Amino acid sequence: MTVSFDPSQLQPFRLPTPDISRALRLEAQHPRAYSPTDVLHFFDRYFAATPHTSEDIALLVGTSGSTGAPKITVLSRSALVHSAQATAQATGSRQSQWLLCLPVHYIAGAQVLIRSVLNGTTPVITGAIMHNRHFSSEDFLQSARTMTAKTKMVSLVPTQLQQLLDDAQRFPELLELLQEFCGILLGGAPASRSLREKAQKYQLKIFTTYGSAETAGGCVYNGLPLSSTQLRIETQHPEDTTGRIWLGGEHVAHGYLDQPQRTAEHFWYENNGTRWYRTDDIGSLSQGFLEVHGRADDIIISGGVKIAPAPIAQCLEAHPAVVSAFVFPVPHRRWGQAVGCVVYAPEESPARLSPQLQQLCQNLEPAQRPKYLRVISTLPLLSTGKPDREALHTLLREG
Repeated sequence: MTVSFDPSQLQPFRLPTPDISRALRLEAQHPRAYSPTDVLHFFDRYFAATPHTSEDIALLVGTSGSTGAPKITVLSRSALVHSAQATAQATGSRQSQWLLCLPVHYIAGAQVLIRSVLNGTTPVITGAIMHNRHFSSEDFLQSARTMTAKTKMVSLVPTQLQQLLDDAQRFPELLELLQEFCGILLGGAPASRSLREKAQKYQLKIFTTYGSAETAGGCVYNGLPLSSTQLRIETQHPEDTTGRIWLGGEHVAHGYLDQPQRTAEHFWYENNGTRWYRTDDIGSLSQGFLEVHGRADDIIISGGVKIAPAPIAQCLEAHPAVVSAFVFPVPHRRWGQAVGCVVYAPEESPARLSPQLQQLCQNLEPAQRPKYLRVISTLPLLSTGKPDREALHTLLREG
């Protein structure tokens, strides 16, 4: 694993017209919507058949990333298999039964079904996913009770785990059931410090994951790349330790469907055939562990100073009343941009909490200290259960 590298030796990947005749297309807005059981049956049949080559296109999955611009990621059979096998190896879950709590038109949900098929196990699908309802602790509890395997796995986004832990007082059995999982994959958004500490306190087996549809799902667990993953940091200067994150390996997608320019910008390959995905994220390596600092276009430039959002969010989340914090650039007449923050603290009054947070931020460098801060008690969510960052940014701009 290399700390930094020069990508000039790589070639942009140019996706030829793929044969998608056997592939499944999963998109939230696609005219043909598939139920979770439809998707499960498709993968049952697909992986039981003998493909022409391992590079047959198996899945077309929609993603907007953080840009809001829709893309269809092209994933081969090989990419899906390598990803599932690496997850099983990292978590010891080859024989585990999975609980599906995420929509199947996103890669994290689809991967739960793929792993189940490749493991030869039968997943349990929550009523919320089956009937397109909102996630709830009651539904999770009811579904988890029906799992029969000795070892169980589940994939959640942080807001879902937070809700389960918050509701554990109302449903004492929840905590016991969560502790029975041999692994809880936690991804889709950064997990706050307070949530990670709660999970550790209750001895939950958490794997924080980093990845995307372009890498067939999470490929860095608890800061370490999976066995199928290569990780590099592209820095602007040789002495830098922070830069653009690149992810490489067999699990990397073949590009975006019908978008050759975007494919050439983000997907590259080496002479030996290794595919690389150039992410939109900035990160660094510390003793071999990846730390993600945020998206490249989330970097705030205030008076010429570059400010990463992650340390500011971490500072705010150190307050025990804060569940999660979100950092955005806000226009500023003098500095061009200033730091703005939305803090989710459902059990504390904004009038009381805001001064405490401003005092806490005195530990930051002057340029990092929020010029605008808003405390909210209700968190807007996307259909995936992830925080709706655009709605949060709008709340900050409105005031």
